[in-house]
Amino acid sequence: MKIQHSIISGAALLAAAAFAGAPALAAEDKDSGVMHKAADKAKETTREAKTEVTDSWVTSKAKIALFSDSRVKGRQIKVETMKGMVTLRGKVDSEDAKSAAGEVVKGVEHVKGVKNDLQVVAPTERKSVDISDKDISARVEKRLKQDSSLKKITVRTDAGVVTLTGEAPDITASAHASELASEVSGVQSVKNEVSLSSKMSRK
Repeated sequence: MKIQHSIISGAALLAAAAFAGAPALAAEDKDSGVMHKAADKAKETTREAKTEVTDSWVTSKAKIALFSDSRVKGRQIKVETMKGMVTLRGKVDSEDAKSAAGEVVKGVEHVKGVKNDLQVVAPTERKSVDISDKDISARVEKRLKQDSSLKKITVRTDAGVVTLTGEAPDITASAHASELASEVSGVQSVKNEVSLSSKMSRK
């Protein structure tokens, strides 16, 4: 009986030890799982940070910024980006417009530097034709409707300043909307408040 009692007692002690250790192991496994998830999330965030901001993203942001500034009267500005360095080419109406263009682009997020190769060409003719805000909006809307990716964008004009709202599939399409609007006669500047529908909008 003593031997049997010892066996039973030993089994009970082992069971108790296993029971006591189980929560600790479960907690350890849980902590390990949380740590793995945190590590995976950190890696994912790092990958996104590396891939989200591309030269095309910077170019699009620079275009939107240029078209939104009324000081930059030139509408023939070409924007190129290489490894964060932005080059501006084309024509503007004055030295002030050229300087303003450089300042605007320098203020764009992730721009590492600006090479301003804009040419100053004084306008030879000025059309003094008064165009109503209503007409400007109608013309801008007509241009935007020609591009199926811009069909969800709405237009409002106040004193020649066009405001774009609504939705675009990505940052490139949004910048293109600003560009199309800026080319309409009578437009002073374009405020781009368009939201992006794509989750990968900054790629």
